[in-house]
Amino acid sequence: MSEQLIENIIVYGFVLLLCGIVVWIYLRKQARESRQVEEKIEKAKETGLYEPISLHPVIDENSCIKTGACIIACPERDIIGIRRGKATAINASRCVGHGACFHACPTQAISLCIGTETRGVDLPHVNQKFESNVPGISIAGELGGMGLIKNAAEQGKQAVEYLTTNVKKQHNAAFDLLIVGAGPAGISASLTAKKNNLKFITLEQDTLGGTVFTFPRSKIVMTSPMDLPLYGKVKLNETNKAELLKVWNEALNKNDIKIQENCKVESIIAIDDYFEVETLNGKKYTAKHVLLAIGRRGTPRKLEVPGEITEKVAYRLLEPEHIERKNILVVGGGDSAVESAMLLAEHNKVTLSYRKESFSRVKPKNSERINKAIKEGKVEVLFNTNVKEIRDHEVHLLNGKPDEPIVIKNDLVYIFAGGELPTQFLKKIGLEITKKYGEALLKH
Repeated sequence: MSEQLIENIIVYGFVLLLCGIVVWIYLRKQARESRQVEEKIEKAKETGLYEPISLHPVIDENSCIKTGACIIACPERDIIGIRRGKATAINASRCVGHGACFHACPTQAISLCIGTETRGVDLPHVNQKFESNVPGISIAGELGGMGLIKNAAEQGKQAVEYLTTNVKKQHNAAFDLLIVGAGPAGISASLTAKKNNLKFITLEQDTLGGTVFTFPRSKIVMTSPMDLPLYGKVKLNETNKAELLKVWNEALNKNDIKIQENCKVESIIAIDDYFEVETLNGKKYTAKHVLLAIGRRGTPRKLEVPGEITEKVAYRLLEPEHIERKNILVVGGGDSAVESAMLLAEHNKVTLSYRKESFSRVKPKNSERINKAIKEGKVEVLFNTNVKEIRDHEVHLLNGKPDEPIVIKNDLVYIFAGGELPTQFLKKIGLEITKKYGEALLKH
């Protein structure tokens, strides 16, 4: 055997050995990461975070090629992981529907769905053009299942774009389009209507921004850029309420659009070829088309306990910086409750009451912050408790022992128990409400 052949065998052998070592290291790394993901899934199941509660990613394993782009793109943490070479959901209930994973996937293996096979979500019927079962009435934003600001704004724009192609200029109504709601979807829809030269009016039951306006001033409300019609790309990251409201006001003022605030819609009635819309204050408007861009939470959910109807009880927190040296009870276990408790804890004594044994519906960042606040003694959390009675200077809580309520000093109570779908209002209009079980709202 020649020396050259021996050298070649040694070189090739060394290369094969090196490749083998690299493959072995890679496979070990993959196996370790897969075990870690499985452990996270088990933990998520134990803490109630595995089952999604709203919009969430569903991954087609046959299409997934394990690029990890979805994980990198997700602004949250541990929503998706790689297990046995394929992407899989971990803490699905923490997903807030950013849609970043959906757009990042190179093989279109991800769909954003609402509901699961066992847990349904009540939503009005909406087709791919955002049309309801009532001809002439469209739905966009949170009411249709798309609560995230960026995606709701995109839906508001698309709904009006579709609608514009069907608008007949010859009709007997005062407006081509009436938009109900001035949140993300409603504002985007208003700007799109202006862009398309529609004669329109926008009614908001509260204040510009809708639900966003009710958030605390410093709350982070958007974590990725969005396109706003007639304004351009909003390139703000980690955007708080004040910054976003400023952008919306600039866009509306620049285009001479005035939102009719404090105009709650009471009824929408079909008359011949248009709709008559009546508000709580008795005003009536007529429009060829109506776009519902309202939230799913028509009214705050009440606890229905003695003392709840007093001035010391509120269902939203606007300016926590103006509240000092108070004994405050915050009720709830979601992001709104946790964020409000931490904001109020800066200058007050705060107790947080939650009916379950652990937080199961909060974003990872909020989970870290509230756990840190608990350890540092800034917030006292009482799990497995329910409010029994609210009195002038104290609150009574139940913890499974009816005869031994927990009594705490109290000046203010903030309740964040969610909201109720405005079912009666929707049914009165004639909208069909169905329970969605794992239905895709965004799919390629």
